[in-house]
Amino acid sequence: MSKKHICIIHTGGTIGMIRSAHGYLPKIGYLETVLDTIADLKDESMPRYTFYEMNPLLDSSDMAVNDWNKIGEEIANRYNDYDGFVVLHGTDTMAYTASALSFMLKNLNKPVVLTGSQIPLCEVRSDGQDNLITSLIIASDARVKEVCLYFGGRLLRGNRATKMSADGLLAFDSPNCPRLAEAGITIRYLPAPPPPQVSDAPLTLCKFEDVPIGVLKVFPGISFPIFDKLMTEKLRGIVLETFGAGNIPGEGDSLLPIIRKAFNAGSVVTVCSQCPQGTVSLGTYATSSPLKEAGAVSGYDMTTESAVAKLYYLFSQGHSKEEIKRLMEENLRGELTK
Repeated sequence: MSKKHICIIHTGGTIGMIRSAHGYLPKIGYLETVLDTIADLKDESMPRYTFYEMNPLLDSSDMAVNDWNKIGEEIANRYNDYDGFVVLHGTDTMAYTASALSFMLKNLNKPVVLTGSQIPLCEVRSDGQDNLITSLIIASDARVKEVCLYFGGRLLRGNRATKMSADGLLAFDSPNCPRLAEAGITIRYLPAPPPPQVSDAPLTLCKFEDVPIGVLKVFPGISFPIFDKLMTEKLRGIVLETFGAGNIPGEGDSLLPIIRKAFNAGSVVTVCSQCPQGTVSLGTYATSSPLKEAGAVSGYDMTTESAVAKLYYLFSQGHSKEEIKRLMEENLRGELTK
């Protein structure tokens, strides 16, 4: 039996960075040379891989919508040539990119695994080698045919993952969705709610338009009128991070006219919870009912990363405001539990 063939797409990030006088930074050509020295990658049990490096390489904090599109294009252009894909990415915005790709790659039927490291491969204690090797094995297995994120022994649904630690090696988790697999002595695949069934149609790349989207985090004592001028017809989507199950401060009466203004201007306001675990339930408490009456929709248990990516996706598809409101509350790629 021929070996599975995996495409590694290097976008930048800590895993391939080198030391410099100004701190760690990515260097073109460096990572491929390092991978050639790792004996485990040449082991008979490992899949073949082809390495592709994007240019420029980016610290993931510099990732933007156009960069998501470029990564999606690289996967789509090579889709029929490989059995799976591993995307090397910085940790800061890895969950955003994983969410974006999950919506962008329609009818995906192969593994796309995002990974990286907290410590560069150039350092002795780097976690990058294990993350990469395990991601290659998962990408060659074909049991998880979706966009996912592997890090620190955990395989997570891409649009359910969120970064939990800035300096821990267990940097990511998916509080509202069971892990897809755990890697210890063996890789143990776990039962998890599958994403909606993909069709047998060919992969379709749904590139994102760079529409204006904002995130507003509610906090005690927030002065809502400050944000009034931001709510113009130019702002197409808003993710509102509220307390608990969708609650806003008692003085939220000053927020509601702003939400109505945004709604009437054509914006879609999606309510997500600041709590890592749990779901938004508009109307459960009196402090959340007015949001629904003002035109906001529930993000249920979506992460902020996923809600942002989903808004980009739906606006880029040319849907009407009412259709986007409806679809934001529907489970399209396994991103929410309704």
